Amino acid sequence: MRVAVIGCGYVSAFYAATFPNHPQLELAGVFDRISEHADAFSRHFGVRQYMTLADVLGDPSVDAVANLTNPHSHFEISRDALLAGKHVYSEKPLAMKLDDAEQLVTLARQRGLQLCSAPCNLLGETAQTMWRALHENKIGKVRLVYAELDDGLIHRLAYEQWVNEFGRPWPYQDEFEVGCTLEHAGYYVSWLVAFFGPIQRLTTFPAILVPDKQTRLPVHAMAPDFSCACLEFQSGVVARLTCGIVAPHDHRLQIFGDEGTLSTEDGWYYDSPVYFEPFSTLSTRMKKLPLAARLRGVHRRRLPLVRSPKTSFTYRTGGHRMDFARGIAEMADAIDQGRDSRLSGDFSLHINEAVLKLQTPVAGNATQTMQTTVGECSPMPWALREPRTPSTSTADERAASRVVDAFAS
Repeated sequence: MRVAVIGCGYVSAFYAATFPNHPQLELAGVFDRISEHADAFSRHFGVRQYMTLADVLGDPSVDAVANLTNPHSHFEISRDALLAGKHVYSEKPLAMKLDDAEQLVTLARQRGLQLCSAPCNLLGETAQTMWRALHENKIGKVRLVYAELDDGLIHRLAYEQWVNEFGRPWPYQDEFEVGCTLEHAGYYVSWLVAFFGPIQRLTTFPAILVPDKQTRLPVHAMAPDFSCACLEFQSGVVARLTCGIVAPHDHRLQIFGDEGTLSTEDGWYYDSPVYFEPFSTLSTRMKKLPLAARLRGVHRRRLPLVRSPKTSFTYRTGGHRMDFARGIAEMADAIDQGRDSRLSGDFSLHINEAVLKLQTPVAGNATQTMQTTVGECSPMPWALREPRTPSTSTADERAASRVVDAFAS
């Protein structure tokens, strides 16, 4: 599939650098309304520079566009691309207004085109490993999830020195105006919707804790820099999500079930280890004793990833290890196979509605019911395998457990 990139900002380098990981993708060219930005991109990656958007949309050899523009331009660019008969993969969010996002999904459906939206970290090895463990009923019935997406005091860091490999800076004005919830909440909301089905309702508390970020260039409308929400899924699972740029960096995800806990440290790393800790009636004091926990088999243990990170071709930089082009590649596979992408228009719309309501409650209502829904989503084929048969403990292990029980009592 030949893909043209529209928008040559900071994130575009992450996409272009991971295109070679996917033989089904070809980078056809690039366009940016600021020609100097497109020129720098085209020279660095050795691809064609389109001089106008009409040139991109009028090129019959272009099958799809990757819309990497400013979030406020997402709707217009994606709409024009769909009207031109191009499949669309959009950076997040799909649109800044729910009505606009719904219009895009309807338009794509009417024209028989694929419409997908970032983030695609759901397709990474860590997410797929957790998903498989849930399919294998590793922790029993899931009751609760804690998801953290805190990134520290970003405005106090040297963010003006953050540039990509062809010199484009991190767009701090966009980040502060659009808001960390719209930009980042989808990284875990997409996992939870895939794992547990559609969100039924949510309750949220957004706030602007630092009104003056002391930026060199003015930020015209400061978005919330913190939000905390509870999400109730139709399956009955409840999740607490925090998202902000004030508290210290914390990207942990913990899933609590009747038989144990699944956890990982950072969903932005496709190779972040996944841990399983079985439920235990041991006291907290006893669980802190490594020998006691191991003898009882209730210690936290690392699960093998569904495939080696060495073959995942992740783009590595200081803040993440993600293959940004993987979402586009999955869309290409879906087109080839005649199915909906795992990041389909309906799926992306549901995530879009959730993050909009998390950051900006409609009419000030903290508790809101979701309007959109989504069908069942399936793991990647390479993540599936037959459930493992639980191993039984040896006689020595059972004897050791009795010693621990006696000591604990």
